Amino acid sequence: MLNPITSNKQYLINYGIVWSIIIGAHFAVLHWYYQFSFGISIVDSLLFNVFFAFLGISLWYLVRYNKSNQNFISLLTSHLVSSLLIIGFWLLSGYLILKYSINDADYALFLDSSFPWRIVSGMFYYSLFILVYYVVVYYQDIQHKIKEESTLKTLIKEVELNALKNQINPHFLFNSLNSVSSLTITSPERAQEMIIKLSEYLRYSLSNKEQQVTTLETELENIKLYLEIEKIRFGDRLSFQFNCDNASLKATIPAMILQPLFENAIKHGVYESVETVDVVFNVKLHQSNLNISLVNDFDPEAKKTKGEGIGLKNTRERLFLIYKKNDILRINKAENKFIIDLNIPQND
Repeated sequence: MLNPITSNKQYLINYGIVWSIIIGAHFAVLHWYYQFSFGISIVDSLLFNVFFAFLGISLWYLVRYNKSNQNFISLLTSHLVSSLLIIGFWLLSGYLILKYSINDADYALFLDSSFPWRIVSGMFYYSLFILVYYVVVYYQDIQHKIKEESTLKTLIKEVELNALKNQINPHFLFNSLNSVSSLTITSPERAQEMIIKLSEYLRYSLSNKEQQVTTLETELENIKLYLEIEKIRFGDRLSFQFNCDNASLKATIPAMILQPLFENAIKHGVYESVETVDVVFNVKLHQSNLNISLVNDFDPEAKKTKGEGIGLKNTRERLFLIYKKNDILRINKAENKFIIDLNIPQND
């Protein structure tokens, strides 16, 4: 993260103005109160204050380095040690330069006797810098979280809209209704069953579109309806299997996170194959993580179906924004198997 002073022109100008005032006050005290010459007063005030002004800018990186340290004792110790080193270096360097560059007995005595208040001023400057920088860090973190939350809400909204669009997609409804139409002649009972499943599927999707977290059991109810409807269309070309235990079914997952994964399996598995495609869903609750594996057959030599290509991408981005991890979703291909692995943390 960039230094807030050097990365903003206006802040840098204000920073220079503040230190100019400090230098002026320092000069005024030495020149008019202690009666030192103009040259001595200006050199003393410039050397100590300009030097600390540059050190103050570098303190930003110390604060950023210690930001991840949540232990108060360690944080306090770190700043005590760094303050002693920085202030010691500042005082010693300034003292040696002035001691051997200004040949004035009265000023030499003053320089020796001024160490206590220079130490106090150094501690004050250090503390002020650290305090301001921590306020800046806190403010930037808040703004970053607000931005992340806004991005997450926007992304969820886009996923929900895409899901709803797919659910009432003219092609999906057209194919489903065509299947129903055919079944009313050949198998009225199956036609009725498909209408009921289609109705339940749409009702679930519309009633849960505002929900962000759900149980795996609830999510799978919708997925199974979706697959059963698709199986009416594809018949023996689609075969699916669910391997879940009772403990896994009670685990929580982001709502509608599985929908694009199964859609991907259907689109790039069944659509592109003339043989039976197995879609296998395996779940196991392991300690504080829900391990999900979705495996489907696919033909590596089949012509790829055109599409938006945003399903897996949006899923990955949603998972990152929710859990702040890049390895939640992993994709692998093994011969004619397309494998998606999810490792979803469970925060009880």
